[in-house]
Formats: sequence, structure tokens, C-alpha cells
Amino acid sequence: MATASRTEAQQRADEIRVFAQELDRLERAGVVALTDAQRKAVNDYHQDLLAQYAQEYDVDRDVRSKQLSLGMRVVSFLGALALAASVFFLFRQFWDRFSTVAQVAVLIGASLGTFAVTVWMQSRESSGYFTKLSAMVAFACFAINIALLGQIFNVTPSDKALVPWAALALLLAYTCDLRLLLAAGILCIIAFVAARTGTWGGMYWLDFGERPENFFPAAVSLFLVPQLIPHGRFGGFGAIYRVFALLTLYLPILVLGNWGRLSYLGFDSAVIEGSYQVLGFVLSAGAIWLGARRQWGEVVNTGAVFFVIFLYTKFYDWWWEIMPKYLFFLVLGLTAVLLIFVMRRLRAKAYELFGGRAP
Repeated sequence: MATASRTEAQQRADEIRVFAQELDRLERAGVVALTDAQRKAVNDYHQDLLAQYAQEYDVDRDVRSKQLSLGMRVVSFLGALALAASVFFLFRQFWDRFSTVAQVAVLIGASLGTFAVTVWMQSRESSGYFTKLSAMVAFACFAINIALLGQIFNVTPSDKALVPWAALALLLAYTCDLRLLLAAGILCIIAFVAARTGTWGGMYWLDFGERPENFFPAAVSLFLVPQLIPHGRFGGFGAIYRVFALLTLYLPILVLGNWGRLSYLGFDSAVIEGSYQVLGFVLSAGAIWLGARRQWGEVVNTGAVFFVIFLYTKFYDWWWEIMPKYLFFLVLGLTAVLLIFVMRRLRAKAYELFGGRAP
């Protein structure tokens, strides 16, 4: 099986480990019986494959290695944030001491230099930990570059600065297979699309958050990206797009379901709030159905979380003031139990429908 990314190689290594454990159980149960030659052939093949993956992608061969890798990813993330903050405060402390020419030279040099280091790291390192560090610093330097150059040349602040930020974040994310920078790029896209939508509605671009409906075009666009553009070799990228799309959709609906006066719609606030509450239930239930149908676990989970949030919000509106608190929370707990039974029923139904196979 040819692999195109570290994620696919790690997935295959995990499958090999699970296969070996299950084969051992089957042999001890007497279900299968491999000859010594067959067992050796399977083991040698898997060990050669794992050695190749370890050399090319630095995969984790066992559970202990995977636990250590998780720790290294956390440390890498914290280190990246610390270095990015260090760059920011370094610029802030010494910036006024430089001439304009020196400031421009430092900004351009820092951005190009950190980007070059990131590209060099990516070509030399298979694990990606140091690449993530340098990529975060490169993104921070570039963001500071755009902001400070605007101040130096007295450029009016604009949402257009979000475009190059998003472009660099996505470039580094796809080049170095970095989910963290993909998330940063998506956030820049969300902010830009929402700001553009707000300006088309007559708002100043920094006030786009005052109208939650400004985020709806970004939500739809993000959800369509992994459907229109294949992300096969970028493990987890499609899931990140879908989760951010759902968050960008559900959070504004949750706000509008409680504060209808923030809507563009000219109806009575009570009508707007009721409409968005119903829409929240429908869309979250639809996400659960679609996620189960397409085997998108992240869509199912996000839809289920917001369905419960919308439901609990309505319970609060209806009963918080009139019910004793112990009874209110008892109702919430019993509702959660009921939802568990409903979802178990749906899971069993899906298994019967597809016969244990993927749809």
C-alpha cells in the first residue's frame, strides 16, 4: 500500500498493531492456526513495512511511542506559541529605536528568513515537530509584517490584510501538513468573508460581529471546500473544514435564537428568535443524519452537541424561573438519558441498514 502522507503511514502502522493483537487472540481461541512459516512471513512483512514508515515518516510503532508523540505535539504547540509571542514582544520593545528603512528591512527579512527556515525544516525533518515550530514563527512574523508596514506607511486598516494572512497560513498548512495553521487560515477566511458581508450590508468592516448572519456565507463555503476539493492525502483536513463550518453556522444561530434584535430581518424579535431556534434544531438534527450517512464522526458529534445546547437553552427559557432547581436539573438528566437511548437506536438501525459495512 503506497502512502502519500505521514497521517496515512501512521494509520497503517496502527492497523498493523491492531491486526497483530487480534490475530493473537484468534490463535489462542483456536479460530485460526498459522504455521510457523506463515506467521514468520506475516511478521517479517509487517516489520519491514514499519521500518520503512519509521524511516520515511517517523511513525509510532507502539502505544508507548504514540503516547510520547502526543506529549511532543503538545510541547511543540506550546513552544510554537511561546516563540511567536517572543517575536511579537521583541518587535514591540525595540521597534521605535530603528529608522524607517531599518524597520522595513527587518520586517521583510524576518518574514522571508523564517519562511525559508520552515521550508528547509520541512525537507529535512520527517516528524514535523520542529517544522511546526518554525511555521508558527513564520506566520507570526508575516502577520506582524503586514500590520507594522501598514502603520509605517500610514495605510488605513482594512479587512484585506486577512487575505495574505490566510494565504500564507494555508500555504504552510498544505506544504507542511500542519492542521494548526490550517485552523489559523480558516479563521482568517471566516473573518474576511464575514467582514465583506458586513460591508456589503453597509457596516464598517470591524463591526461585522454585530450581525451574526454575516458568518453564514463563510459557513456554507467552508463546508463545501472538502466536497469540491479532494483532501485524500491530507489526513484530517476535511474534518477541520467541516467542524469550523458547523461552528460558524451554529454559534450565530444560537445567538440569534436568543437575541433576535441583532438580525438583519425586519420582523419582531420574538418571531426571529423562534425561527432561528427551530432552524437550529433542524440543522443540528440534519448534521447528525448526514454525518452518520457519510461516516463523518466529527459532524455527528458537533451536531449532537449543538442539538443538546439548543434543547437545554429552550428548557432554560421555559422552566428555569418556575421550576425548583432540583427538578429542573432532574429533567435535564432524564433528557440526556432519553437522547442516549434514541442515538443508540439510530446506531443499531444504521448497522442493520448497512449490514456492518460502510455506506
